[in-house]
Amino acid sequence: MTFARGKRWLPARYISGILPNSPKDATHSRYNIENLSWRCSAVSILKKAYKRYLLDAMSAMALGLFASLIIGTILGQLAKIEFLSFLTPFSTIVGASSPVVGAAIGVAVGYGLKATPLALFSCAAVGALGYSGDFNFTGAADFVPAFVSGGPLGAYIAAIVAAELGTLVKGKTKLDIIVVPIVAVVSGGLVARFLNPPITVATNALQDFLAMATTLQPIPMGIVISVCFGLILTAPISSAALAAVIFAGDPATMDTGLLLAAGAATVGCSCQMVGFGVASYRENRVGGLIAQGVGTSMLQVGNILKHPAILVPATLTSAILGPLATTVLPMYNASVAAGMGTSGFVGQLGTWEVMSLYESAGPILIKMALLHIILPAALSLAISEFMRKRGWIHEGDMKLDL
Repeated sequence: MTFARGKRWLPARYISGILPNSPKDATHSRYNIENLSWRCSAVSILKKAYKRYLLDAMSAMALGLFASLIIGTILGQLAKIEFLSFLTPFSTIVGASSPVVGAAIGVAVGYGLKATPLALFSCAAVGALGYSGDFNFTGAADFVPAFVSGGPLGAYIAAIVAAELGTLVKGKTKLDIIVVPIVAVVSGGLVARFLNPPITVATNALQDFLAMATTLQPIPMGIVISVCFGLILTAPISSAALAAVIFAGDPATMDTGLLLAAGAATVGCSCQMVGFGVASYRENRVGGLIAQGVGTSMLQVGNILKHPAILVPATLTSAILGPLATTVLPMYNASVAAGMGTSGFVGQLGTWEVMSLYESAGPILIKMALLHIILPAALSLAISEFMRKRGWIHEGDMKLDL
């Protein structure tokens, strides 16, 4: 049995105890029905906001990050080959410190939100502001930035505001060509101006926690560092930037514990990338394997928000292999490469450069093959298949729109 209210049909079990049994109950019952309607509307709004700003916008953001920073990283590795050295300027333009990365994220977010053209194009400027803050193009020594860098997360939030408000004012005046970009750039810029500092504070707190974790005993250190860096790589946070600060220094003189922690970080990042690539192979095939395994596991962030269980195989694998990288099969790394995993094979090249100072080529190659590729692939696949059989992961949960 169902009851109608306006255009909404509600099952009897939701109406029981609300409809009046006598005229004197009518006023109280109307209040209850209106209260129920308000609650349903609030839930509906929250669901729409979750889908729009987390699922749609963040999935689009991952594509923007892939098309800029990740491709730049891959180009940077290719540029090290002598006959491909002409690619160096291209990799620099879309490097980790370039505002172009933020612009790509901004446009991607605007596209994901289906912003109007003028608002979409304005998101490029806003994304750059949110990502890198203010830019010292003149090289002045006394330059003081007005904006704090917010990284990928700062670009993402600022672009959402710019896209929404820019689209909102479209058609409200006859001067859209001026009004829409001004509203989008100013609103998004203000968000970047005032929201980036708290983002930086939170990032610094995370950085301090990870730095503390590098002082733990090898096994707990391996678990914490490997799992955390793997999750950070998949989240809209720059794992490379954190690694550059935490694992800074000359590998030849760096403390062994810090080198081991950097090695565990590389293993954790590799587990996420290779793990997702292999675990989702039945949905995404070779294209998805390469995009995630050599690109970034952040492509799965939209699916993770919808189906959190898919994060378990790669994360559990990193918790298993991280301690191996700090004890049985010790791995070293340093600086930015520690937070890159298999992205453009930066992590492997960094591992080779650091470990070649301490070991011969044979053991290094064997350990890299095992801990960066073979074991992450095997364990993630085994865990994901077990979870599929148990019904915890379903067909299509990890499908990417590539």
